Amino acid sequence: MVGLHKSPYHGFSVEFSEHRSYMQGDPIKNIDWKVYAKSEKFFIKQFEEETNLICHLNVDISKSMDYKHSGSVTKLEYSNILAASLIYIMIQQQDAVGLTLYSDSIEKYLPPKSTRIYLRKLLQEIETAVPSNKTETAACLNAIADKTKRRGLVIVISDFFDDLDKVLSTIKKFHYKKNEVIIFQVLDPIEQSFAFGKDAIFVDKETGEEMTSQPYQIQKAYQQTMQDFLARIKSECRSSGIEYNLLTTNTTFDKALLSYFKKRSRLN
Repeated sequence: MVGLHKSPYHGFSVEFSEHRSYMQGDPIKNIDWKVYAKSEKFFIKQFEEETNLICHLNVDISKSMDYKHSGSVTKLEYSNILAASLIYIMIQQQDAVGLTLYSDSIEKYLPPKSTRIYLRKLLQEIETAVPSNKTETAACLNAIADKTKRRGLVIVISDFFDDLDKVLSTIKKFHYKKNEVIIFQVLDPIEQSFAFGKDAIFVDKETGEEMTSQPYQIQKAYQQTMQDFLARIKSECRSSGIEYNLLTTNTTFDKALLSYFKKRSRLN
């Protein structure tokens, strides 16, 4: 790779990342002669001339994300649409995008690239992602942070239903490593309101454990606990210079994308 970087987060580079078979009319100068020497076949080097930003996109695909009650889609479906939209926009801007799907371990890791060919692969991984296993957001993000060698923009999409102290510590680790960070916390509307209205049996999506409850009796206590939980995430992210966004699965995507555009404009 040959690179001329204008800032710690973006720059201009020539990155050879893909090959395809030679076709009549292709410029001879783009033939990879080293490959020809080994295979006696002509291949063309494909590259993007501008890589403006490196983005590391991380999506929680644990079973807690596979929930829908009053929302129009599950939390995972909403997150996948958001992730796909962000990837499409960034590739169109010639940004390099990497994708990590995680649950209690890293399910899929694709390093950042900026080619149009890579767009199809990234979108395919998102489209075929299925919820699995328990949530270990802190442990997975910590492993991802160790993989993230080049500074850039880190985006995390999750409900963040995990040990909050550990999650916040790990998110801040990205920031300490000089990355810009955007957090999207995705919830079903009823996870904030707890407005079930009648006796219900609650089933843990990750463990299968069941609990019978009368929601109206604990609604106020639940709402206060949830408000405290959300307020702490927001406060600690903001105090650390991390962009925090609370979304429900009924939130229009323009609100989520606006946060990205604001952050992106500040990195130019």
